[in-house]
Amino acid sequence: MTRVKRGTIKNKKRKNILAQTKGMRFGRSTKVAQAKEALMHAGAYSFAHRKDKKADARSLWTTRINAAIRPQGMSYSVFINALKKKDIKVDRKILSDLAMNNPETFSRIVKSL
Repeated sequence: MTRVKRGTIKNKKRKNILAQTKGMRFGRSTKVAQAKEALMHAGAYSFAHRKDKKADARSLWTTRINAAIRPQGMSYSVFINALKKKDIKVDRKILSDLAMNNPETFSRIVKSL
């Protein structure tokens, strides 16, 4: 019976793991056991932070809208409440963009309330 030599498969697996950890510090980029653990943690962190990124973006939009609405004599919560009562369906992302890039359009929306 012929024997199966597994060296190429093992080397390929090792090479792929180390390629994914390229640029990491200390033994994580050169030692397979540390590299595997580093990849597991990296994957868990990236999954969690993909969710956090969305929350961070929304809080940035809120901050921008609040900064733009304050000089017009209104607070953020009052502004959002007025938008809902007037049934103006513009989301926070668009409002934030208008406040930054088109202040005259933003002020027209505020005056319509």
